[in-house]
Amino acid sequence: MTDFATRARDALADQGISMRQAARTLNYDVAYLSRVLKGKQRPSENLRRGLDRLTGAGGALLAASITGPAAAGDAGAESGDDLEAVELARRVRASDVGAETLDRLEGAFDELAVRYQTAPPPELLSDVRRHLSYVTKLLDDRKTLSEHRRLIVLGGWLSLLAATLHVDLRQSRAAAARLTTAASLAQHAEHPEIHAWTYETEAWRALTTGDYPRAVELSQAAQYVAPRGGSAELQATAQEGRARARLGQRREAYDAIERVQRLATTMVLRARAEHHYQYDPAKATSYTATTLAWMGDPAAEQPAREVIAQFHLGGDATSWPRRAVSAHIDLALTLLSCDRLDEACDVARRAIASGRLLPANHWRALEIVRAVEGRGLPEAAELREAYEELRPGVGEK
Repeated sequence: MTDFATRARDALADQGISMRQAARTLNYDVAYLSRVLKGKQRPSENLRRGLDRLTGAGGALLAASITGPAAAGDAGAESGDDLEAVELARRVRASDVGAETLDRLEGAFDELAVRYQTAPPPELLSDVRRHLSYVTKLLDDRKTLSEHRRLIVLGGWLSLLAATLHVDLRQSRAAAARLTTAASLAQHAEHPEIHAWTYETEAWRALTTGDYPRAVELSQAAQYVAPRGGSAELQATAQEGRARARLGQRREAYDAIERVQRLATTMVLRARAEHHYQYDPAKATSYTATTLAWMGDPAAEQPAREVIAQFHLGGDATSWPRRAVSAHIDLALTLLSCDRLDEACDVARRAIASGRLLPANHWRALEIVRAVEGRGLPEAAELREAYEELRPGVGEK
């Protein structure tokens, strides 16, 4: 038996670590470790370092000699190199995660992204957090290189969705932290689409806080890194158009609308409708309605009504998709600009009373309430009361 083998066996025994425990901890085959500890197999340098750390030998195992037939001659060394290569290949394939687990997690994320349109943000955020926690746990398990990257990508998407929900709830600090994590994971996975969405989400946050120049800047950054012709590029372009509209840059806003329409005509629906990170035709229409409404263009009425009609809304407004609520706000703003005051107040009331208006969009409803109050309309008191009921419980976290 070699000096290394003797010392390694004694060190494991002193620490009460079985050979099977050592093999699992260090991610080696038990049979291979058994041959090494019996002096019948040359240990790899990685194994020597691993056993030294595991047993707390403080370098003693690294200093131990390897003598006898297992270390003698070029043929023995070559055999050891071959076996080390085989062991490396085995470890690359070894996994406690598995493709089925990852397939199910990726499917679960798609479900969460689809639920974004209808689920209450706190409820959806709780589910996203649970999935993120599980992905984090799996990152500590044994896995292949391919599985590791898939987990990193999943973590990026889930962090991005969590950030979006924090923005919707006006939880700025939490949103910023999640976006930083998503950007870091996108960089590690070399995933430009997630990277682009982090910029786009930050642009939306800037838009909701009134920092329109920064929203333009971030939207353009998202377009720069986004894969050409993809959903991230389209939404970032739409975000730029909305920010331009708020700045009163009409020519640039109309240009952004045209670019969105061109992108939309060449895209193919690749996921279920309403997936937050995948294009579907109604999104381009919704972006157009908001941008035109913010410019005071009466043409916003048609796309806003198209979006509302798409969902076949019933009397229970609590089940409305968020996009339908936003379209009501766009329509009310447009009707006000056209002095169709009774219609505008009715549409605005339905949106505000739906209970589906996100905290991040409360400012849009407030604009309408103030406009109605400014005109001295009798509906002003009712709208103000409905708006005030939105506010409790909304704050920074």
